[in-house]
Amino acid sequence: MKKDWEYSLLDSGNRRKLESYNGYVMDRPDPQALWPKGNPDLWSKTDASFVEDKSADKREERGSWKTYKKLPEDFSIKFFKELRCAVKLSPFKHTGIFPEQYENWKYVDDIVTKAAKKRPVKVLNLFGYTGCATVVASHAGAEVVHVDASKSSIAGGMLNAKLSGIEESPIRWILDDAFAFVKKEIRRGNTYDGIIMDPPSFGRGAAGQVWKIEDSLIDFLEETAKLLSDQPLFFIVNGYANGYSHIAYKNNLEHIFKTKEGIESFELLIEDQGGTSLPCGIVARKSF
Repeated sequence: MKKDWEYSLLDSGNRRKLESYNGYVMDRPDPQALWPKGNPDLWSKTDASFVEDKSADKREERGSWKTYKKLPEDFSIKFFKELRCAVKLSPFKHTGIFPEQYENWKYVDDIVTKAAKKRPVKVLNLFGYTGCATVVASHAGAEVVHVDASKSSIAGGMLNAKLSGIEESPIRWILDDAFAFVKKEIRRGNTYDGIIMDPPSFGRGAAGQVWKIEDSLIDFLEETAKLLSDQPLFFIVNGYANGYSHIAYKNNLEHIFKTKEGIESFELLIEDQGGTSLPCGIVARKSF
């Protein structure tokens, strides 16, 4: 367990994962965990378990949480350095935080901290969810624009900024469809030194627009890359539960930037207490 975490993956298997959020134990589905549970005895200590709604659209992963222990009303964990994220059990199995993003948080923190000592840095976080990357970039010294089509996610991001003591930092919280916002920013002539995005495999924009990654990703990446400044720092594309290899994302970045230099891609992993690595997503990123 990392020193600046109050999270740990206790065990995984049978298409489930068992996690500790500052001592509160959560059991939820994970389609990647295609192996037997490593330590079945641990699962009897669960405080909350996610039950899938079999009648719901599989792309939306709907369901409900069954709790066996009353959770605190104001529940948050330390997720990076001294920064905090609220834990909220959603009907889409999420908890408000993607711990596998730690590697990206560290990457952004290192780059922004160094650059911000020399010049102003602007970062754009698209599909920003509850804003852990936004909070990290802001804390490191960047001016951040955070875009998400969900009011609850925007509210969650603002709460996390407050919990982390940076609510007065220069962060703009934008409720909008990510692709629509990108097109407007291009017309306005705005640019950013760093861009982070977490496009879902399926979703709906603030005005009900339907997002399907197989139909929209290539155009979206090409348009978003137009927002990079003359002194860019990074361009990060994350992926979850879409069935694609990180190589597919890497190939897109090589196509857009016409180079292989500075481009890397890999699986995002978390290791459980038994030493088993759970694949949790993919990332491709370009460093300048």
